[in-house]
Amino acid sequence: MVDAVLERFFSLAKKRAEPLGEHYQHLWGLLERNTQGGKRFRPRMVMAAYSGLGGIDLEAAAYVGASFELLHTALIVHDDVIDRDFVRRGIPNISGTYRDHAVDRGASVEIAEHRGVSAAVIAGDLALFNSYRLMERSGVAAAMRDRLLEVLDEAMFASAAGELIDVDFSIDPHTPVVEDILQMERLKTAVYSFEAPLQAGAILAGASEQIVATLGDFGREIGIAYQIVDDVLGVFGEESFTGKTTIGDLREGKRTVLIAFACATPQWEELRHLIGKHDLTEAEAQTARAMLEECGARTFADDLVRGCAQRALDLLAEPHMPEALRAELHPVAATVLERMR
Repeated sequence: MVDAVLERFFSLAKKRAEPLGEHYQHLWGLLERNTQGGKRFRPRMVMAAYSGLGGIDLEAAAYVGASFELLHTALIVHDDVIDRDFVRRGIPNISGTYRDHAVDRGASVEIAEHRGVSAAVIAGDLALFNSYRLMERSGVAAAMRDRLLEVLDEAMFASAAGELIDVDFSIDPHTPVVEDILQMERLKTAVYSFEAPLQAGAILAGASEQIVATLGDFGREIGIAYQIVDDVLGVFGEESFTGKTTIGDLREGKRTVLIAFACATPQWEELRHLIGKHDLTEAEAQTARAMLEECGARTFADDLVRGCAQRALDLLAEPHMPEALRAELHPVAATVLERMR
């Protein structure tokens, strides 16, 4: 049903854009493409909480889920701009599409890239604003709608703070400590991907404040665990499985719990020359991976994930959590642990 909501939304948006010119229609088409092919993870969290708490208005839940999916689209479009990325999932993103088109028309690379990121900022803004519009169209009573909008707003507010911290990390010559990395990852991604969608689903189902709060805590633990696993897979994963390069994070010098732990070990003196080396070879990447294992960074990260997952399961086991809700959310915690294997 979430797909149907998004399809209707983009169909109406493209029709509305028609009198304003084909270029504007094209931008909406690219934005729609950015919402397709994903895992629909955030809507799944909304639906899991809503269904597990006995919710029956699936159309309203679909609008709430679609709202979080559109927020996700906005944030990744803007994140690509911040990271100066022109490709996502192996194909040109919005920035890359507009850049390539400008190059084909004879523009210099500098001008073409400026056109690309400009279009992406506009597209991200459209997605961000309309995530609120979709929430408003859920058809629920005014008081509940306002509560849901507050949850969505808090998710966006936290993500912006996390993104800014991440930007600051990228120019700080000192590696942040593990606690600061985890706080950044929670704010940037875990709140809007797990905490807020779960709480929104519970609020929509009419759950008690105690359950809503516990779901927020569950989402925090699972969301942080997911981000740590992503960081580990970004270095040690199988590219054929993850679809992501395992050398990019090392070349970028991405601040992760792996690096934060490693910089406090004796191996760091040799390892630090490899982290952030833009022309890092695959052989050097293999050396870096071996050293991250040798210094205990990978084991440390794996233990953090297991700890988060266990705390999440303990929260589900609390007596006020309905059995049906536990059944919906146990697989979420299990998936985290499976991704580590």
